[in-house]
Amino acid sequence: MLEFNTAQTPTDALLATFRRHASGVSVITTNDEGGNPVGFTATSMTSLGANPPLIMFSVACGASSWNAISKAEYVAVHTLGAGNLGLAQRMAADHTKRFEAADWTRGPHQMPVFEAATSVLIAKVREVIHVESNAVVIAQVECGAVGTEDEALLYHQRSYRSPGQAL
Repeated sequence: MLEFNTAQTPTDALLATFRRHASGVSVITTNDEGGNPVGFTATSMTSLGANPPLIMFSVACGASSWNAISKAEYVAVHTLGAGNLGLAQRMAADHTKRFEAADWTRGPHQMPVFEAATSVLIAKVREVIHVESNAVVIAQVECGAVGTEDEALLYHQRSYRSPGQAL
């Protein structure tokens, strides 16, 4: 039975809830104004609708990728499998080292693309909605590619997992 803790702050309630909610892991990439690749690991990416084909994700306005994302015309959205754990960790770490490895190429609209991803969508940014110190980005899918099939990479209880196991 659920017991509501009215002494708990709303922030603590939210954090406790989302620790129990498994999220798919993706990597979002684009280019900065100089054409340099920029990207980050996200657990907030989801489908918004199929007609038209829309996706959305959130990003903190203080994140290292925010400036590029806020001005981006296009983004590349990569879904990750268990075999992409290293990529997910690297894209969540030091932003100056995220593209040092030679494991990416340029895709449509010159978007940085990690070919090892389980799939990649290239999407045109339609709207950026600012909410407090965060933003929701809504983008319309223009094309996509499916890569090697793999067990989903999930984020749950503050760690990466594949269905049924911790990684």
